[in-house]
Amino acid sequence: MWNHYLPSWKILFLLGSLCATPPVSNRLRGAERPNIIFILADDLGAGELGAFGGTVAKTPSLDNMAAEGTRFDRYYSASPICSPSRCGLITGNFPARWKINSYLQTRAGNKACEMADFLDPAAPSLPRILKSSGYATAHFGKWHLGGGRDVANPPKFAAYGYDEHASTWESPEPHPDLTAGNWVWSKMDKVKRWDRTAFFLDKTMDFLGQNKGKPCFVNVWLDDPHSPWVPSDEAIDKKTGSEANLKKVMEETDKQVGRFMDGLKKAGLDNNTLVIFASDNGPLPTFQGKRTNGLKGAKLSLYEGGIRLPLIAWWPGKVPANRVDSQTVISAVDMLPSLCAIAGATVPTNLPLGQNGINRSGALLGKPDPNRSTTLFWEYGRNTKSFDYPKKYGSDSSPWLAVLDGPWKLLCMPDGSDTQLYQVFEDPKETKNLVLEHPELVDLLKTRLLSWKKSLP
Repeated sequence: MWNHYLPSWKILFLLGSLCATPPVSNRLRGAERPNIIFILADDLGAGELGAFGGTVAKTPSLDNMAAEGTRFDRYYSASPICSPSRCGLITGNFPARWKINSYLQTRAGNKACEMADFLDPAAPSLPRILKSSGYATAHFGKWHLGGGRDVANPPKFAAYGYDEHASTWESPEPHPDLTAGNWVWSKMDKVKRWDRTAFFLDKTMDFLGQNKGKPCFVNVWLDDPHSPWVPSDEAIDKKTGSEANLKKVMEETDKQVGRFMDGLKKAGLDNNTLVIFASDNGPLPTFQGKRTNGLKGAKLSLYEGGIRLPLIAWWPGKVPANRVDSQTVISAVDMLPSLCAIAGATVPTNLPLGQNGINRSGALLGKPDPNRSTTLFWEYGRNTKSFDYPKKYGSDSSPWLAVLDGPWKLLCMPDGSDTQLYQVFEDPKETKNLVLEHPELVDLLKTRLLSWKKSLP
């Protein structure tokens, strides 16, 4: 089944076409340019959403969003951990190209991971491109692409193209109502941890109201699903890592997203607003696989449970309702070219390092596309000291490199050892290693993967 690969000349042609985003599709011509709201939940697994078959919490608002829009079953993050996964979304590049391969932390910790201290402002930037094409842009929520701990001089939000911002401690400009202490959250914060989702979504509605004369792009990056789970004042210091607390946090998150969606409808913005809901990486802990719907792996793992995540697209009249797309492989790195296409924004042809994402706007707007023209790559792990997961998580531990091409996913270590091959269309839980059955395919994919690894900074 692996002889579906395109001829080399056609691959080169397709890659070359990524240098500029094609015009907006015919169905969008003549229409007002849409608002784009990207809601990113931190460490959320498909098992936390009823629409994806999850049982961890009751999520009627997000389930209704999925019923009114399209649910994607084969969405992949750019990394199994927060900072690089967000880098992939912003830049459209595999994050290791910008020297971000783990969570950004202290300068010493970043150096030990062979990382930069913040996202280079010279990198491609989705908000900057949209701003240059006439969009008002904002970031509300977690950032974690520079700032916090002892990194005192990260670029400001404006360097990436944002007009307005309100963020948490791990950012260049933390909001004072969220950062009473020198940590991610504090009991003394004016906006309590359990009220953050409401705070960020209220900021988003206010921003939309203040910019009625122009289209808006807003990142709303929610950190509530990330532990510790603190659903109320009474829950502080009381089993914040419990499944019961996670359930309460998720139900509050769902409630606030529902309130926001109702607000869009009441304001008459629903017919011209694309809302995307996704997760940045897999959950941890998984509670015996309940949060990953039984997929192998977790946050910090390159198995499906660490990188295959829920994605919902919602736009009445443009995104088909009550649709499940199980055919399209769509990645976080595709968001830059895809959203630029939907917004009618031209992607500059001189982007440094080229682009790794491809335009999947057709799939987002209801045309499934099972034929992906480019390969997806991942990296998590460069040494056993700074990347000490997965010692205590057993079978969730994965090799450090992975590649996905069509239905085939190969994982291995940088020296080529511990090679694993899975047909993830038929075996999404990665139960059967097919290395011995397909030696030629293994050689081909491994060669591509190790060559990609060597190309990284």
